[in-house]
Amino acid sequence: MTGFAAGAVRPVPFDQFVVKIHSRCNLACRYCYMYFAADGGWRRQPVTAAPRVLERAASRIAEHAAAHRLPEISVVLHGGEPLLAGTATLAGFVARVRELVPEGCTVRAGVQTNGTLLTGERLRELARAGIAVGLSLDGGLAEHNARRTDHAGRPAWPGIRRAAALLAGPYRHVYGGVLCVVDPATDPERVYTSLLGLDPPAVNFLLPHGTWTTPPPGLPADGTATPYGDWLTAVFDLWWDAGRRRTRVRLFQEAIALLLGAPAATEALGLRPVSAVVIETDGAIEQLDALKTAYEGAAATGLDIHRHPLDAALAHPGIAARQAGRAALSATCLACPLAEVCGGGNYAHRYRAGEGFRNPSVYCADLRRLLHHIARRVAAAAVPA
Repeated sequence: MTGFAAGAVRPVPFDQFVVKIHSRCNLACRYCYMYFAADGGWRRQPVTAAPRVLERAASRIAEHAAAHRLPEISVVLHGGEPLLAGTATLAGFVARVRELVPEGCTVRAGVQTNGTLLTGERLRELARAGIAVGLSLDGGLAEHNARRTDHAGRPAWPGIRRAAALLAGPYRHVYGGVLCVVDPATDPERVYTSLLGLDPPAVNFLLPHGTWTTPPPGLPADGTATPYGDWLTAVFDLWWDAGRRRTRVRLFQEAIALLLGAPAATEALGLRPVSAVVIETDGAIEQLDALKTAYEGAAATGLDIHRHPLDAALAHPGIAARQAGRAALSATCLACPLAEVCGGGNYAHRYRAGEGFRNPSVYCADLRRLLHHIARRVAAAAVPA
C-alpha cells in the first residue's frame, strides 16, 4: 500500500541499524504506539533476542557496511525496554559489531531507554562499552509523566528523575539527550523549562504517531486549528530568544538548516532518503516502527537476517518510497513551496486507509504553521537592525 514501485530510484545503503534487544517493556503507557496501535505484531516476537540472533545481526550489519564501504554506522539498541536484556548483553552485541565491521568503519552505538532501570553501575557498564544513552520522557516534572506507569500502575517518574540526574551529572559523557513527545494539552513553556532543568545536551520533540485514519489526539479533522504547531512555535520562541541556548533542539535546528538550503533531515522533515532499518528480536527485517500505527503488518518486509542480507530490504517498495524524495510525495505536497523543507512530514503520518501513503501529513497544517513561523524569525534575525 505504498503507492510507489521499487526500483525507481537508486537505493541508498542503510547506515542506521535499530536492533530490538527486548520486545517487551516494564512500563504500560496506554498511549504507546508500539503496544496500543494498529499493529499487534509485538505479541508474536520473542521476548528477548537470542544469542544466535544477535550474532547473525552483527554479521549482517558488518556485511552491509563492508559491501557499501561505509565509513560510519549507527547502532541503536531498542525495544520495548532494552535494559531488560541486561547491560552485559547490550555491551557484548556492540563489541561484536565493532569486531566484525571492516577496518576504518566507526560504530556509534546508543540505547534508547525509559530510564527506570538505569543505575550508576549500569551506566558505568554502558560507558565502558562506548554506548550513549537516550532518555524517553514526557517532560521534566512528575505531572508531565503521570501516564508513564508500570504494569501495576506505579509511577515511573522517580526512576526517570534518578536516571536524568545521573546522566546530567557523573555520566554526562554518555548522555545522548531526551526524546519528548508533544502533548498540546500541556503548557509548552512549563514543559520546555522543566526539560532544561534536567540539563540534557539535546532535546528532540516528536509528534505523536497518528494517521488520517486514526488521527492524533486533539487534532481537528478539518484542519481549522493547529494545536501541535502552536505548541511547537511557543517552544521555538523560548529556545530562539534565549540569550544562551542551554540545549540543542534537533527539530528546530534541522528546520532552520533546511530553510537555509542545507541537506539536513529528520524523520519529520526533509527529503533525504531514509537510511535506517529495524532488526526484530526474531531476526525479522522491518521498516521503522512508526509504520505500526498505520495498519497490521505495515512495517513488515517479509525478510529476515537468517535468510537474507540487509541489501534485500533496499528493494522493498516501502523503503524505496522512503528513499524516493519528491517522487513519493502527493500532488498537494508537490505544489507546496515548503515541499523541500517539510518533505511531506513523517511517512507514517501520511497514511489513509484505502489510499496508502501518497497523501500530505496528517500534521500538514501544523507543520506549515511551525515552518512559516521559523522562517519569519530567521529572516528577521538576518536583517540588520
